[in-house]
Amino acid sequence: MDTDDLSREAYNGILIEAEKLTHDLTLQYGLLSYDCKNETEYVEQVEKLTKKILNLEDCELDDLFWGNFPDKNKLNFTLRKIISNIENLKKIPINARHYD
Repeated sequence: MDTDDLSREAYNGILIEAEKLTHDLTLQYGLLSYDCKNETEYVEQVEKLTKKILNLEDCELDDLFWGNFPDKNKLNFTLRKIISNIENLKKIPINARHYD
């Protein structure tokens, strides 16, 4: 799938939230979409990646962000916000989400 196939709720809660911090984080989430069949699978993969990133060491973060990782406190805040957004998204039935 492509990120253009996501509901507005998923797109805003994940990609737009990531973009507020850094485009590099948005790219990480965007790349996941190509291996997913639908939004549900994509959201599950984003949640796994987000939790993984929260537990990375600084040297691993440096690799993930191509040597340009953001302030760790801001990164962790954004990652927790994305997880919260995912929890809220899961409460919305697929047929009640909005698509462009």
